[in-house]
Amino acid sequence: MMSQISKIGLVIAATFIVSLLSTSSSLAENQPSTTEVIPIDEQIGLEKTNLTFYASPDNTLPWGFVEGTIANHVPSYPVIIQIYDDNGEAYHFAQTNVEEDGSFEYRFRVSSVDDGKVINIFEGDYFVTIYKVVYLHSDSIQA
Repeated sequence: MMSQISKIGLVIAATFIVSLLSTSSSLAENQPSTTEVIPIDEQIGLEKTNLTFYASPDNTLPWGFVEGTIANHVPSYPVIIQIYDDNGEAYHFAQTNVEEDGSFEYRFRVSSVDDGKVINIFEGDYFVTIYKVVYLHSDSIQA
């Protein structure tokens, strides 16, 4: 019933270069994701997934992404993405819509170019929290 684990990676333009992440940007291998569901009422709940993300200082790719599929999503509720630095300070917040099939994707800049010099916006370890509104029971899912 839980949604598939969301992924974070780097992309060049719209082409995915990394799927479940390589060394240039990856989930910390020793830090598995965790997911919990917090009931809102008898039918729906807030699914909270925690992930870790590492952006290498040697990264040359300009885009990062968060994507996933929610098996039991509630229509009209966006996915909320919160990224915190390794000190727990808020670093980047966003929301993205969920498609009818339950899929979602959010792209963000991880590097930029200023006067010909590459500037890493993301570098090092980050904690990512993803919030999704889901049906608690399969008999609650609306067609």
